[in-house]
Amino acid sequence: MNSIQTPPYIPAGNGQRVVVAMSGGVDSSVAALLLQQAGYEVIGVTMRLFNAPTNEAARLNRSCCSLEDVADARAVCRVIGARHHFLNFEREFKKHVIDYFVDEYSKGRTPYPCLACNDRLKFDFLLERAAVLDAEMIATGHYAQIDTAAHPHQLLRGVDPGKDQSYVLYTLGQNQLNKLLLPVGGYQKSEIRQIARDGGLAVADKPDSQDICFIPDGDYRDFVMPRIEEPRPGKLVGPDGETLREHDGIHNFTIGQRKGLGLPGGGGKPLFVSEIDAESGTVWLGPAAALLRSELIASKVNWIDGATPDSPIRGLARIRYKAPDVPATITSTGSGATVVFDEPQRAVTPGQAVVFFDGDRVLGGGTIELPVRNAQPEPASVAIA
Repeated sequence: MNSIQTPPYIPAGNGQRVVVAMSGGVDSSVAALLLQQAGYEVIGVTMRLFNAPTNEAARLNRSCCSLEDVADARAVCRVIGARHHFLNFEREFKKHVIDYFVDEYSKGRTPYPCLACNDRLKFDFLLERAAVLDAEMIATGHYAQIDTAAHPHQLLRGVDPGKDQSYVLYTLGQNQLNKLLLPVGGYQKSEIRQIARDGGLAVADKPDSQDICFIPDGDYRDFVMPRIEEPRPGKLVGPDGETLREHDGIHNFTIGQRKGLGLPGGGGKPLFVSEIDAESGTVWLGPAAALLRSELIASKVNWIDGATPDSPIRGLARIRYKAPDVPATITSTGSGATVVFDEPQRAVTPGQAVVFFDGDRVLGGGTIELPVRNAQPEPASVAIA
C-alpha cells in the first residue's frame, strides 16, 4: 500500500481511536484509509439498515446495504489493518427513516430521507458506538469540512462543489462537531478515487449509490402506496377554481410536479402542482408563475454554533439539495425562522430542508413549511389543457 501525504486539515491521530461509518463505497473507504495514514486506530462500522434486494436491477442501481457492500467494507478494513463491525439497525431505520418517509408523503409533503437518517440515526449511533468502543472520535465519508480552530467549531462546504454534502449536515451541533472527522471533504472526487487506487482498495472505481437507498428502482409511489394506511383522496383544482378531476391520494403529488397529473392533453399552457392541502385533499394546479414564492417559514431550525441570532441576518439560502444558493434575509422566530428571498424562488416544497450559508460556512437550517390557503384561488386567465 503506497504512502500518501496527510493533508493539514486532518488532525494527526497520535494513536487515537476513531469509529468510521463504512458503507462499502469509495468515499467512506478512503475516509478510513486517510485516518489510518494520519495515525488513528480505525474501527470500521457497517450498519445494516434494510433488507436489500439481490436482483440485477438493484445491483445496477447501486443500492447500499447489500451483502456485496458489507464484503467491500470488510475488505477495506483488512487492507488497512482495521477492525470491522457489522450491526443490524433495520428496526431503527424503519422507525426513523422509512416510516417518516411514508408519513410525510401521506400528508402531501416531500421528505428528504438522507436528512432523517443523519439526524435521527447515523450520528447518534456512531457516538454511542464510539463510547462503547472507547473511541475518542467518529468519522464519515461526507464531502464537507470542519474548522476545528474556530470556537465554536464551524461546518464548511466540501472543496468539490459537485459533491459537496454540507447541505445534509445542517442538523449537527457542537457536541457532534467536537468529535467528528470528515476526511474526504478537502478533496475532489477524482482525487478520492486516485487515493483509493494508490492505496490498493478494490472499491476505487465502484459506482456511487443512489440518493434513496431503500428504493432501488427510484419509484417512490410504488414504494409508498402499499404502506399508507389511510390515503387522502380529493380534487385537482385548476387555476380558475374549477375541479379538473378527482384523485385517489395526495401522496401521488409534490410541489412543482407537471407529469402524471392525469389530465387530457391539448394546446393549453402547462399546469403544475402549486399547493397541497392535506386536510381537504385538495391539490391546486397553476401555471409556472404560481410556483414562485418570495418567502417561507422554517420549523425545527438548528443553528450550528448553538446561538440563535437575535436580529435578522443576511446570508444565502438553499431550498433543495441540488438547488442554487440564493441571497435572503433570515429572521429567527424561536424554534423556527422566516426566510425572505431577494428574488422569488420556484417550487418551495414543504418537507424539504432550507439551509443557510455565510459564504462557505453552514449557519444552520430547518424544515420548510408553507401556509395553505383557506379559500379557492382567485381566477386567472390561463387555458386548461
